[in-house]
Amino acid sequence: MSATVRNQLTSAEPAESEGARTGNISIRVAASMTDLMQVVAIRAAAFLAEQTCPYGEEFEGNDFCAMHLIGAIDSEPAACLRVRFFADFAKLERLAVRHEFRRSRIAFDIVRAGIKICRQKGYTRIYGHAQERLVPFWSRFGARPIRPHRELTFSDYAYTEMLLVTDRDPEALSLASDPYVLIRLEGHWNEPGPLERSAARPVTSPNRYVRAA
Repeated sequence: MSATVRNQLTSAEPAESEGARTGNISIRVAASMTDLMQVVAIRAAAFLAEQTCPYGEEFEGNDFCAMHLIGAIDSEPAACLRVRFFADFAKLERLAVRHEFRRSRIAFDIVRAGIKICRQKGYTRIYGHAQERLVPFWSRFGARPIRPHRELTFSDYAYTEMLLVTDRDPEALSLASDPYVLIRLEGHWNEPGPLERSAARPVTSPNRYVRAA
């Protein structure tokens, strides 16, 4: 695979919907504690405040073993999506959009970005739980309810298991990828990272004289 993995998580196009708060939409992978604070704030507004979800059920302990995408409109955090990776499938979950941005297309953009990044990682099966009223939304991306149907309820809502079967990205990351690509910032595989830039320094092995205790 070449050293330039395609990365199109950001968009310079304006949000388009009648009555929407308009502006340029950007999608990025959370990469700092500040980013995670934005994720928590968006989800707290959507799930704790609007859906009265108990705190311990919304923040159930999986946030530090997951990838988080943040969607912004003119740099204002507006949406988030959590992605968890399993052996042979990825799971999209915790999609949240602040109410004042729900007439924009940011929900569609962040889900497409999540699907794209799963494909870039080589996944062809993407799984999720959709509230029953949102099954048509997830169907727009090609996801279909899993059959036979299994009853699934949590946090006072009924859910439907959804599965999207897609093609592997033709430039998906693999063991054949350039090793510098594999140490770049998550989701920014087309941009040189700090470890790659450090390769310009001569090899000095600064601890080569340190003896093990």
